[in-house]
Amino acid sequence: MNPLNHVAIIMDGNGRWGLNKNKTRNEGHKEGLKTVKSVIDVSLKNKIKFLTLYAFSSENWKRPKNEINYLFNLLENFLKNRINELNKKGIRLRVIGSKNFDKKLNELISKSENITKKNTNLQINLALNYGSKIEIINSVKKIIKKKLELNEKTISQNLYTKNIPDPDILIRTGNTNRLSNFLLWQISYTEIFFIKKLWPDFNDKDYSKIINKFKKIKRNYGSI
Repeated sequence: MNPLNHVAIIMDGNGRWGLNKNKTRNEGHKEGLKTVKSVIDVSLKNKIKFLTLYAFSSENWKRPKNEINYLFNLLENFLKNRINELNKKGIRLRVIGSKNFDKKLNELISKSENITKKNTNLQINLALNYGSKIEIINSVKKIIKKKLELNEKTISQNLYTKNIPDPDILIRTGNTNRLSNFLLWQISYTEIFFIKKLWPDFNDKDYSKIINKFKKIKRNYGSI
């Protein structure tokens, strides 16, 4: 059976879920938090060490301002009200991406990361203002500045995900079969699962089914 250390998820379909339920897109984002909790619990149960969640891309700034504000209010409330719960469960929180937010949010992120930094049961990497192409470009710039040899190893060591194993599984919900500029370097040998369900409808049974299927996949890495 394949070992499973790292799961990455594109949490797609919140807004459409809200509209399908004759509610607002923002109601869909709020409902999606329940799925996040479920996925965290299943990850802990399966002793998965890394969970990377695509929460807000560098392209998401194109969305309506009221939706962006709502999303970041959800994030702030989550960090204020749930960080102690994560800490008690032995969960470490890290934010990956360009952290050029306002001072209040940056301080809240730093505080949350500091509170949980010694935890080892599960590391949640929250991808915020994240874009994989920019991540790779920034990695190359760091290598040039450090006057290091440019190769696969040095690029990996200068990404946001340095010291984190590449994802074994990538899940995208929402019935959309694309990667949307997410972890493009890291997923070269990742098993990808595109799910038709919208993110708020994705449940613990769906997640467990993917985990069990992954464990039985023959992974060749180019061989036979």
